[in-house]
Amino acid sequence: MPEAELAWVSDYRPDRLAHMQQLYPDVRTTRDYTDLLASDVDAVAIATPVSTHHHLALAALRAGKHVLVEKPIAATVAQAEDIAATAEREGLVAMVGHTFLYNPAVTAVRDLVARQELGQVYYISGTRVNLGLFQPDINVVWDLAPHDVSILLHVLGSDPVWASTTGESYVQHGRGIHDMAYVTLRFPSGIMATLRLSWLDPVKIRRFTVVGSQKMLVYDDIAANKVILYDKGVETPPYSDTMEEFQMSYRHGPETVVPVAWEEPLRAECRDLANAILTGRVPESHAWLGVKVVRVLEAAQRSLLNGGGREAIGS
Repeated sequence: MPEAELAWVSDYRPDRLAHMQQLYPDVRTTRDYTDLLASDVDAVAIATPVSTHHHLALAALRAGKHVLVEKPIAATVAQAEDIAATAEREGLVAMVGHTFLYNPAVTAVRDLVARQELGQVYYISGTRVNLGLFQPDINVVWDLAPHDVSILLHVLGSDPVWASTTGESYVQHGRGIHDMAYVTLRFPSGIMATLRLSWLDPVKIRRFTVVGSQKMLVYDDIAANKVILYDKGVETPPYSDTMEEFQMSYRHGPETVVPVAWEEPLRAECRDLANAILTGRVPESHAWLGVKVVRVLEAAQRSLLNGGGREAIGS
């Protein structure tokens, strides 16, 4: 990236630092992150366990550094709000790594929904499953759902009002870390979104289905044709006197591959960070969006622990 230069890398593992120096001989390395914060770097990317995000992000912001924090931005809403408010107060950029906001296929889905190509959106179902990677400190909801929640907020342009979650811990049962979960989110317009999340599935799936009153679409992040629009639907007669007159009308129209001009989402995300620092504008994946995502995750977690009851999502 011409807008930025890699200057420092901090990691506890000497082998990782040695590898970085092989790849980038001019980069300085350290096992003590405070060395990095004491340097003249402008921005810091934090890709560490979620429990450390708040402490490290605040340390970087207080040292005058802009920050890009991997998802989720923090382990609690209070911590997430602290990061966002501190950055705002210090006049610094705080961003969260919701990379799918920069995915051209997700942008295509958002644009189709915004143009009402699907008519009224009824419901959305998402599947994000694979075999591993099992996390030792967070469950599958905190690991995988941030992607899907950020996509939903981006595509629908609104926040859910409640969450309901059920799941189970099969592999790490003794530690109580759930490795599969079903999350249901309800939006103010009546849209229902369901997410299937798992580290314990034989096939990697990354798929969203959006069902509308006029058309439907499937976004498959793994497929070559990532977004397909289906001219399918069902209509009921406005009035009928007899059962013979009451007949559902099913429409089975053509499928359309939605063209997507591909760009690496991570590159676009990093460029957004650099441009936000250089121009002062708010990045797409700003810290307050990260706060919204954590609000949803907290509500989903509460529901997971209380047997799947509906938990309100604050604002």
